[in-house]
Amino acid sequence: MVDFTTQSIVTTVLFFIIGLVISSIIIYVITKLFGEKEGFGTALLAALIGAIIYALAYFFLGQGLLAGLIGGFFWWLALGSLYNMGWLKALGVAIVVWIVAVVVGWFLPTVIGPL
Repeated sequence: MVDFTTQSIVTTVLFFIIGLVISSIIIYVITKLFGEKEGFGTALLAALIGAIIYALAYFFLGQGLLAGLIGGFFWWLALGSLYNMGWLKALGVAIVVWIVAVVVGWFLPTVIGPL
């Protein structure tokens, strides 16, 4: 029998991994559309770094617009560095990734159902 705490940890890790994979796929597809040559590993690293950056921003600044903007700014810098692209192109990629992620987020919870 699994106690509630272990089940919560497993569920959290499972959702994190699923979210990381979905984010990586989105980043990979968008960067390919923008002409980047890097592979899926770079997209996975960009998604992981983004998750860490946003987690730190929300931990130190709390929930809100400021944390989101600061997290987004540092993820934009990381994305530009990982893909060796100009800052304007990185900004375009970041904006398109964000838009696609929002759209996917609207539909995905209804597709997979309750876990």
